[in-house]
Amino acid sequence: MTNTNEDTIATRISRILADRIVTGVLEPGTKLRQDHIAEEFGTSHVPVREAFRRLEAQGLAVSEPRRGVRVASFSLKEVREVAEMRAALEVLALRRAAPHLTPSILDEAEKATAEADTAPDLRSWEDANRRFHRLILTPCGMPRLLAAIDDLHAVSARFLFATWRSDWEVKPDHDHRSILAYLRQGKTENAAAVLERHVQRIGQKPVKNASGPMRGAFAIIG
Repeated sequence: MTNTNEDTIATRISRILADRIVTGVLEPGTKLRQDHIAEEFGTSHVPVREAFRRLEAQGLAVSEPRRGVRVASFSLKEVREVAEMRAALEVLALRRAAPHLTPSILDEAEKATAEADTAPDLRSWEDANRRFHRLILTPCGMPRLLAAIDDLHAVSARFLFATWRSDWEVKPDHDHRSILAYLRQGKTENAAAVLERHVQRIGQKPVKNASGPMRGAFAIIG
């Protein structure tokens, strides 16, 4: 097996495991067993270990001495940290992207907002919400910045699924429409101010752990 093949397999494994973690199929604290995962994907431990490293870099897994790799848990402090990081990085990207946003890009972003407003479930809403953010930020032309923002969106999605997976209620997103209106008017700083506030919106609700007891759960809902 070549290094290129191992890298490709590691990418596939990390993507699939990340999706399972984000959507709550793998709950916080779940142990990620190299043997089981290598057997599932028909590969050696080498790409599995690389996949684990990628999940750790995304904040989705943690490596603990003598306990192996587990799905990362999260607290309100971590939710706030991700929200603040998103605010800083997305505002930077928007300021750089604004001069390159065409009417057609803004029209596509408006379509994504309309889809989010009528999404039948949380997964559909999250897909449409993420597409809106990508559309208005990608023209910044800064691939490392966009990659960091993508990682933060994955973590944000995980907070959402862990908190509202079973009873998400779609509400019209007035912030998205305000951002688009300001961008169409060339008012970048106004759009940036709304975006900064928007991505720091944190919701709370009680949820039941798999073991039974209730806990307060928090999520970024912007």
